Amino acid sequence: MKAKRSSLVHLIYFSRLNLAADALSRTREIGEITRQAQKKNEFAVITSFLIIEQNFAAQIIEGERASVSETFARISNDSRHRDVQIVEWREILKREFVNSFTTGVRGPVNDAVFQKASLLPMFQRGTPKGASIHALALTLQAESMTKQGIDHLFV
Repeated sequence: MKAKRSSLVHLIYFSRLNLAADALSRTREIGEITRQAQKKNEFAVITSFLIIEQNFAAQIIEGERASVSETFARISNDSRHRDVQIVEWREILKREFVNSFTTGVRGPVNDAVFQKASLLPMFQRGTPKGASIHALALTLQAESMTKQGIDHLFV
């Protein structure tokens, strides 16, 4: 008997970002990306987690196959991204991310977690691993939820 195909998928991609060099403008641009993506993802019933390290981005997008494809096409055509590459695309049984759009930007508060993940050298070589991106996103989500007093997910 053949296993039934799931219409729920996740896609992991990475890209180089075209963002301002100065911290204030960069923060404003990331905020704008977050606001726009959150609205679009809610409408498309997408959950996602965006990781930003220096001028690199990696994102996990979860949802129905058609919605994920449309979302990725929009990202690929966004001038804020260049050299967009799919790292992983696969069917999943359930979602792992709780918000329509969450951003994890490397900074003093989470530097140790980013350092342990060691994604920057992979980004620079153009060879990030889906499992590494996924693990970092789950860790950042768990830390954020712990800070909010949430000890587990029912996803």
